[in-house]
Amino acid sequence: MATDIGIDLGSYKTVIFSSSKIVFEAPSFVTVDNDTWEPIYYGEMAKQTLGRTPDSLICVNPIERGKISDYDLAENMLKVYMEDAFGSRVLRPRIMATLPAGLTELQHHSLANVIEASGGRNVFVIESPLAIAYGLELDFSTPHGYLIIDIGAGTTDIAVISMGGIAVCNSFPVASFDLDNQIIKYIRSEYNIEIGPLMAESVKKQIGTVVERPVEIAMVAKGRNVFTGLPESFEITSSEIYYAIKETASNILSAVRGVLSAADPDLVADIKNDGFYLAGGGSKIYGMDALLSEFLGTKANTLDDPEYSVVKGAACALRNSDVLKNVNYQLRSLKELEIS
Repeated sequence: MATDIGIDLGSYKTVIFSSSKIVFEAPSFVTVDNDTWEPIYYGEMAKQTLGRTPDSLICVNPIERGKISDYDLAENMLKVYMEDAFGSRVLRPRIMATLPAGLTELQHHSLANVIEASGGRNVFVIESPLAIAYGLELDFSTPHGYLIIDIGAGTTDIAVISMGGIAVCNSFPVASFDLDNQIIKYIRSEYNIEIGPLMAESVKKQIGTVVERPVEIAMVAKGRNVFTGLPESFEITSSEIYYAIKETASNILSAVRGVLSAADPDLVADIKNDGFYLAGGGSKIYGMDALLSEFLGTKANTLDDPEYSVVKGAACALRNSDVLKNVNYQLRSLKELEIS
């Protein structure tokens, strides 16, 4: 029976971790009736309706840029996911949920309320970079700086942590979704072909790159000709995708520089020695680790499963009693955020 659960309620997908394993993951999408706003589909089925619904239906993402944009839909979605994950085997568990760094106290409470409504007995909230640090077993209780870069779907969380908390951070609203959007814009501009978000995501995963590949690769994509309205196939190369998303990748680099510019010089010196820790599904695009490493002039510490590092870290933090007791922690007071 699950008693301690980590939840990453992300902009792209929701992941639930319990008993030392991923017990559930599904896209954070809900297809609703356009008139009544009643949910029709959840998860993968809802995601597949993106751009494919009649006027009576619409596909909604209740989590935008790491923040809850539709409270009721987010609550309903998580209830369904919890039931799919545990059925009736879970009895008011303790839950540690994650959210981007630097959000307001109200946004912390909104997430905690959604999780509590889904069946949690005691709900705690932790910022993603801190969760990652716990999962990596970094000893950030000492006066030593660590740089965490978490490239998700809706946000890139950048944080320097030290002395048990976040010294400086930025939840930058540019991430994987923006790479997809740039691919869509490029193909429309260069090929006069409109592609949907699912095709853009497929292009990004198969041939996407933020550095120039030593060997060119290509793929065949499909879309709709903007002039004739007819379906059309075309070949696109990795070098084209590199130029399409180059500016977005540069924006992420600038955000990292901004965080380091606001950090204490001694913390930055620690990072120079130790390197930075790269997490999040967006970090898996070809060359992201090399791009950041060259830009920062230090090594990239990559993770074996970067897309699950946040939720695994949340579960680790939940097992750490010091986190749950320390009211001065950088989580805007876990005691204050706890819902009994």
